[in-house]
Amino acid sequence: MFEDSLMESGGQIKTKSKYWMIATFSLNGLVLATMILIPLLYPEALPKNSLSASIAAPPPPPPPPPPPPPPAAVMKPVHMVSEIDQGLHAPTKIPKDIKMLKDDAPPPSSAVMGAGVMGGAVGGVMGGIMGGSGTGTSNIVVAKPKAVGPARISGGVIAGNIITKTTPVYPPIARAAHQGGTVVLHAIISKAGTIESLTVISGPAMLQGAALDAVKTWKYKPYLLNGEPTEVDTTIMVNFNLNGGG
Repeated sequence: MFEDSLMESGGQIKTKSKYWMIATFSLNGLVLATMILIPLLYPEALPKNSLSASIAAPPPPPPPPPPPPPPAAVMKPVHMVSEIDQGLHAPTKIPKDIKMLKDDAPPPSSAVMGAGVMGGAVGGVMGGIMGGSGTGTSNIVVAKPKAVGPARISGGVIAGNIITKTTPVYPPIARAAHQGGTVVLHAIISKAGTIESLTVISGPAMLQGAALDAVKTWKYKPYLLNGEPTEVDTTIMVNFNLNGGG
């Protein structure tokens, strides 16, 4: 019976220890699964420091250092050597023989001036004219400017040079119509004093023909400009008065 009891109790012990181990492993697995699932389901339950440490991204690497500045250009001094310096140098020792340099004689005055005459009078001027007085002064002749085209002269001035003045004939039709007035003409007077060109500027139409016929025959003294006769560009006014004729 004792043996039976031992065998029975031994079988019970083995059976109990087997269930106990299974229960222990199940409990440990449940606890471990709970510890793993809680942070996944409720992340706010984790400590803030560990959560921020796990979420925060690592800081970026520091930027590379700036490149060193380029070396400053060094300007080398340039020694300017003139033509005089190239030809003249200080002697390093005193020479025994010193050569005297002679300057060439200046060219004669005729070669310099290009107009002088050898054998001229004493006291004459270089470049003077053969046979000159040698007073040291030269006569300078200034060329007179030549007039280009007719000279513009007012009618009042040129009227004083009239030599021959033909009185215009009063047209009968203008007199019958009691037409009077002044005819203004543009005239070119030649160097000899004759009328070269004559055109009407203004005036009554009935009187223009008579004014042209009369003025074409007028004669003037030559107008002198710088002592020479010149053409004249001027205006001529011819008055027609019913009471006194043309």
